[in-house]
Amino acid sequence: MLIKRSYLFLSFGLLLTGCNQSSPPQAPARPEAVASTATATYKNPLDVQFGDPYVLYDAPSKTYYMYGTGGGAKEGFATYSSKDLVNWKNEGQVFQGNKPDSWDVKNFWAPEVYHVKGKYYMFYSADWRHNPGNEEENFRIGVAVADKPTGPFQNISDKPIFDPGYPIIDANVYCEPNGKMYLYYSRCAYKHPVQSEVADWAKKQNLFQEIEESWVYGVEMKPDFSGVIGEPVLLLRPPLKMNDAQAEWESRSVTSKEVNRRWTEGSYTFKHQDTYYMMYSANYFGGKNYAVGYATAKHPLGPYTKAANNPVLQKNSEQGGQVTGTGHNSIAYSPDGKQMFCVYHGRTTATGEERVVFIDPMRIEQDGRLVVDGPSTTFKPMPLQTNQ
Repeated sequence: MLIKRSYLFLSFGLLLTGCNQSSPPQAPARPEAVASTATATYKNPLDVQFGDPYVLYDAPSKTYYMYGTGGGAKEGFATYSSKDLVNWKNEGQVFQGNKPDSWDVKNFWAPEVYHVKGKYYMFYSADWRHNPGNEEENFRIGVAVADKPTGPFQNISDKPIFDPGYPIIDANVYCEPNGKMYLYYSRCAYKHPVQSEVADWAKKQNLFQEIEESWVYGVEMKPDFSGVIGEPVLLLRPPLKMNDAQAEWESRSVTSKEVNRRWTEGSYTFKHQDTYYMMYSANYFGGKNYAVGYATAKHPLGPYTKAANNPVLQKNSEQGGQVTGTGHNSIAYSPDGKQMFCVYHGRTTATGEERVVFIDPMRIEQDGRLVVDGPSTTFKPMPLQTNQ
């Protein structure tokens, strides 16, 4: 059973993956944090230089582990560990790709790690070595396994999970109580021009001749991760109409003349009561307009409806703040299990082009709205600790 994010979020009755762990995380806090819980604070950004940050709470060791793109890793991935979600220790590189017998060759992105039946499985994106068409973007998704969260992780196969016939990135896994597991991913925008009113507008403005798009898909996965069951289902895509309520914020990379692509990527799925929430990122990951929205459904494979209060996380530079490029988030919980946090990357005036990690409180309101209290760079209370 997956226990990646399956603890019960007590404050809102949030059962995430439906897998068999009904108690909140019981990670012990650091002594100094316990001694001053009422006054201890933290401030974003954290001292972690990751893109696409993903947090695993490891119940056996009562420790958080963060994985992401970059972080000093060479052709692979590194991890950081923490007891309190704020102070992180660099554990070094935990996966090495581009080996003579591996399917992956370069551009190692967006790792996520899941604890399954005593093993740790890392899902990640990379360029597939098999590239007869010499494609510039040849991404697929693979799986590596380890005995510990700190690795070393080894590929379970010499090939990706599956080949849908187009490049894919940003794996995310959701587990149902009945054991069914679903893989979510983003089709890359590469060679994927889409007709829309936004594309027509861009052409008339002599900005771009065509607009390429990335879309989020979901598909059931085999229990041993050796492949998928059935055909992928299209779940999320950018709006076709310019009067769509989501069109303005999801098209900013185009309308700001930044690039001829609209992204829907970096998805993260969880369940609250009887509703599935899928968070996702839109716009250019390397630009200022990267932002996060969400959609809801009654089944893991949709149909999903985008939320009226999107985006829930975006740059604050136009309101006097210093944060831009906020996106590709995961979710973590305070050590006592009562607080939910959005973990994401962004940039500040001080960090420049370097992507750094932020962690801000988030919640589900009584009316079902998802709210993120960020991006923030001011002092906030430390995540609540467990009693010692």
